[in-house]
Amino acid sequence: GQLLNLASLGADCGITSVTAKQWLSVLEASYIVTLLKPHHRNFGKRLVKAPKLYFCDVGLAAWLLGIRDAAALDAHAARGALFETHVISELMKQRLNAGLPLDLYFWRDNVGHEVDVLIDTAQGLQALEIKSGSTFASDWTDGLKKWQKFAGDESILPS
Repeated sequence: GQLLNLASLGADCGITSVTAKQWLSVLEASYIVTLLKPHHRNFGKRLVKAPKLYFCDVGLAAWLLGIRDAAALDAHAARGALFETHVISELMKQRLNAGLPLDLYFWRDNVGHEVDVLIDTAQGLQALEIKSGSTFASDWTDGLKKWQKFAGDESILPS
């Protein structure tokens, strides 16, 4: 997913940000794209408050990027973003199919620390980091650690 900047999107398309927002609402209503809202309750003022834009159909996103087979996907710079898109899409589908609210968010501060998904549950906020690498890198948890410091008691650990 990418942070949504309607002014930039509109400028890239040669339209106003108002028109971009209207077109985006049609894409959302058609389940072509979805917006993941930022979570910023009680965690300071230096947080990103723009939503992230995701395609609902990872296959369509890959096709639009020119990815036609698994080998091309493995070598593509957007592999991680596509995997994140897939996981976000599946989490949303799972919640909708279970009759649960779409209480999914992301968290990002103004210096780039980020948590890919926050699930708001009755027990608290559960943070998930989505990575597609074949090996673990210790810095992948930096955003989670930073977020846990902010969240304190609101944070729950995965079970």
